Amino acid sequence: MILTATDWSTILLTLRLASIVTLLLLLISIPLAWWLARTTSIFKGPISALVALPLILPPTVIGFYLLLLLGPNGAIGQGMQALGLNLLPFTFEGLVVASLIYSLPFVVQPIQNAFESIGHRPLEVAATLRASPWESFFMLPSL
Repeated sequence: MILTATDWSTILLTLRLASIVTLLLLLISIPLAWWLARTTSIFKGPISALVALPLILPPTVIGFYLLLLLGPNGAIGQGMQALGLNLLPFTFEGLVVASLIYSLPFVVQPIQNAFESIGHRPLEVAATLRASPWESFFMLPSL
C-alpha cells in the first residue's frame, strides 16, 4: 500500500493539530486545574460547568454553537472583525480552538482530581520550610 500526497498531507495536518492542541492543553489545563482544586471562589461552579460542557453536549452541537459564536454574526466573530482579524470558522486556527474546547475536560478534570487528592498538608509543610509557591508546586529544593 502506497500513500499518496493527499494521504501524507492529511497525516501531517493531524500530527500538527495534535501537537499544537496538546501543548496548549498543558499550558491552559494545569493552571486551571490547580485553581479549580484550590479556590473557594464563587466562580468555581460555573467555570467547572463550562469546562465539563463538552462531556454533556454532543460534538455536533458544540460545533454548531462554535460556528454561531465565531462566525461573522457571532459575538466573537464580530469582535475579531472589528479588530481586523480573520474569522476562525473553517481555518486551521478554528480547528485548534474547537479541538481545544472539546478536549479540555478530558485534561482538566483528571489533573484537578490529582491536585485535590494531594490535599493542603504538603503545601503547608513546604511553606514552613520557606519554600516559595513555585518551589512547592515543582517540588524544587530550596537553596
